[in-house]
Amino acid sequence: MAPKIHIQRYSGAALIPFIPDLARLRIEVFRDFPYLYDGTLDYEQKYLQTYINNPSSVIVLALNGEKVVGASTALPMRDETPELQRPFLDNGYDLTEVFYCSESVLDKNYRGLGIGVRFFEEREAHADYLGGFKHITFCCVERPADHPRRTANYVPLDNFWNKRGYVKHPELHTSYLWKDLDDAEETAKPMTFWLKHER
Repeated sequence: MAPKIHIQRYSGAALIPFIPDLARLRIEVFRDFPYLYDGTLDYEQKYLQTYINNPSSVIVLALNGEKVVGASTALPMRDETPELQRPFLDNGYDLTEVFYCSESVLDKNYRGLGIGVRFFEEREAHADYLGGFKHITFCCVERPADHPRRTANYVPLDNFWNKRGYVKHPELHTSYLWKDLDDAEETAKPMTFWLKHER
């Protein structure tokens, strides 16, 4: 029998009780290919503070009872970092019209239940609630096909994203620093944006 999952949007201080669980889940999920992220609880808790401090942000939680099994984050691009804003400014976008879906993480035991679809629906609904956005976007890391940690059963999510109405825009690209599992220090990773237009 499939577990009964409750999906709920949270913003601001309402997120505080969930921060430790969210930090642990992000580290667990992002260790896998293609991110291979070697994270720490201290960094994650500081990172998630961004969403507590921003009244326009949203985190969509997937809860099994009181257990956080998934989370998806978003906020207006105008409030994001310069690394993420630069490709849009360079290509003539008005940042006030762009809503950025930061990431989604989901415990692997709860995949295939439609939660990923709900994450997109809830973040887009939050963008509609805020109003004024013509574009919704996210970005993903680009890894070489022959990467040594690429698993045989790895399937890119391109088809899933296309079905949600998102299109890859290679002209919108940036890089982001983090430490891979096999690295001694942070290195820059290429990131490409996907967009859904005309909200």
